[in-house]
Amino acid sequence: MNHTCLTGQAKHTPAFYYNALKYGHFLWQQGHAGRAVLAITRALYADISEEDPILSEWPLPYAALLWIFENHRSDDFPGNPRVSFQHQATRLRGPRKELRRARAWATWALVCQARPDLKGDPHDPLPEPTHQDIRKLLEKFGHSNEASLWRQVIRLRP
Repeated sequence: MNHTCLTGQAKHTPAFYYNALKYGHFLWQQGHAGRAVLAITRALYADISEEDPILSEWPLPYAALLWIFENHRSDDFPGNPRVSFQHQATRLRGPRKELRRARAWATWALVCQARPDLKGDPHDPLPEPTHQDIRKLLEKFGHSNEASLWRQVIRLRP
């Protein structure tokens, strides 16, 4: 399996979503945690309708991302995922930017919880949101159950 499983597919199809999740899992198994996060994030940012049946079997991958952050204990990510999601949340442009920014903040919070040793970007001019701020963003821009799904994942751990 390689990155070509994600090329040539529209980013709003269940096949793209599933292939991004599957590719992320493959990368994790190969020892590429950073690349796995990137692939799974592509699934998270995919334009999938909340009514699509794929989400019944494969919910939005907040739990998978948290699991990777918790179980990859070395610091050999290709960059700091906390800073990466902080920058995505403050700089994403293009279609559905509000939703993708909300999801970036939600993932940033998962990184902060799982890896409090990773520092944020001290030069980013925007304040870091609270969990309540993120919940409100997900309620406003996300799927109708997305804030609840994210809260369940972030509460799974102390």
